[in-house]
Amino acid sequence: MAQPMIVIRGLKKAFQGQEILCGVDMTVPEGIITAVIGKSGEGKSVLLKHIIGLLTQDAGDILFQGEALSAMSRSERQAFRRHCSYMFQNMALFDSMTVFDNIALPLRETERLPEPQVAKRVKELCERLELSGVLGKYSSQISGGMQKRVALARALVNEPKLVLFDEPTTGLDPIRKASVLSLIDQSRRQFGFTALLVSHDIPDIFGIVGHVAMLDGGRIVFEGTPAEIVASTDPLVRHFLAGEPEADPDLAHS
Repeated sequence: MAQPMIVIRGLKKAFQGQEILCGVDMTVPEGIITAVIGKSGEGKSVLLKHIIGLLTQDAGDILFQGEALSAMSRSERQAFRRHCSYMFQNMALFDSMTVFDNIALPLRETERLPEPQVAKRVKELCERLELSGVLGKYSSQISGGMQKRVALARALVNEPKLVLFDEPTTGLDPIRKASVLSLIDQSRRQFGFTALLVSHDIPDIFGIVGHVAMLDGGRIVFEGTPAEIVASTDPLVRHFLAGEPEADPDLAHS
């Protein structure tokens, strides 16, 4: 397995007394796509938000290339965040901005690049992602699949080392889901970033990921390759992959 870019140790988080993450331990290997899977409401998106710094853990730590984020100075944490991008589930495109301005936003707000450099970076990226023809349009004027492509371009424009995808295929039909997953895979190969992806699209995502972590009950209950999880004999894993409800021990004895 590749060297870990991210190591998560004993991560805990509770909201209003309800524990969501109960001591998460997992790794995100460098240079490949890692998928976090599990039932709805298990805290997968909460986990992503801790890595990007949108939430602060109650206990545990997150290490980036061996260094604990909690031990970093403010400037070091800001530098880490510049290495990361986050593609939101709802894409979070601004309706009042053109496609060009949506994609350029991180360069203008975070990197504060001169406008000629912004234009050059955006146009070069859009040529590679086949978006050149829609740069002057607004998000409401393009298809849902194209909006996903624009959101991906915005996530990649600052040339991140790590990209977090929060259910990137939500709301898409099977053909467009396959297209977006293929786009993420191709982009990862083309641009060389590491990716962490939360998804319910099983087994489709197993075709593009190299590492899988399954979250259940606030803990990681499986971590390994797609082939290993498919071959797992753990009843919890097998029930989940088959889309079957877990047996209720109380019902079994009634």
